[in-house]
Amino acid sequence: MATLAEVNVLEWLLDSDPAIRWQVLRDLADAPPDVVAVERGRVAHEGWGGRLLALQGDDGQWAGGAYVPAGHVSQGPDEAGAPGEEQVWTESPGADDDADQPWTATLPALQLLHALGPDPTDPAVRRAITGVREGSRWEEGGQPFFDGEVEACINGSTVRVGAFFGQPVDGIVDRLVGEQLEDGGWNCWSQYGATRSSFHSTICVLEGLLAHERGTGGTGASREARERGEEYLLHRSLFRRASTGQVVKPRWLQYSFPTYWHYDTLRGLEHFRQVGGTPDPRLGEAVQVLRAKRQPDGTWLLENTHPGATPLTMEDGDGRPSRWNTLRALRVLRWHDGG
Repeated sequence: MATLAEVNVLEWLLDSDPAIRWQVLRDLADAPPDVVAVERGRVAHEGWGGRLLALQGDDGQWAGGAYVPAGHVSQGPDEAGAPGEEQVWTESPGADDDADQPWTATLPALQLLHALGPDPTDPAVRRAITGVREGSRWEEGGQPFFDGEVEACINGSTVRVGAFFGQPVDGIVDRLVGEQLEDGGWNCWSQYGATRSSFHSTICVLEGLLAHERGTGGTGASREARERGEEYLLHRSLFRRASTGQVVKPRWLQYSFPTYWHYDTLRGLEHFRQVGGTPDPRLGEAVQVLRAKRQPDGTWLLENTHPGATPLTMEDGDGRPSRWNTLRALRVLRWHDGG
């Protein structure tokens, strides 16, 4: 039986945008599928989803670029991301996981649209994806958007959104499978000689491989790669160094949304919830952290927002109750606890 606090949190979550409501109805309230579908059908036309789609340009892109806005000189995740978890972050030139960057171009916009979860068959959504397919090319090499580019972080995210929106991304998947490192993960710095995996890169790729698998069945090689990558995270309890057991980055115990290419343990837990099945005991410590972060009013806070311009403002800022993080935390615990 739900407690009063749980009921009040559910009401608070439902008093929100259609993008939140339809997921709450599906994942927490056990609403009938037709009720969920009606609410989901509003996402592409109202609130955050409608506003985000309206920002797409006539060239088929958001802000005139695939990864960065037109005219913006920016270091992508290959230089703003991370060397391997055992390395010092500043060993590689320009490495700075806190670098301010805009999140308004096509890939981050599609990542956000994916999180909002509109029906991919909605005509408005299909028009938007057609525009991307026909009009967006990567800054790195001029390839069509759904052909991917060279970095695992970007390619993993492209696979995830491509698979969700029904685009063929098999070529990117094959590339990612071939780029898996010996320790089981991935690293955007591998083209510069990195041999140890990055949590950031690995979670982006794992999400993409799972989405592709759900959409197409995947291949034996891609399924094996996903499972090896998941073992990389599980062996480290989602946030510890394999070598010393120390916390890799304290900020990974803070929950941001949207995450873009950044890793945190709630994002890791959400991935394993999506995989489903019996929770691995090695998730236990990350789940304990999750429980401890629940506020007395039953909510979770927004934390560690990644700096940079965004197409939408959906919450009240760090340190304030977050509907997104509360939704995500509650459905992780529901899965983990067998609810």
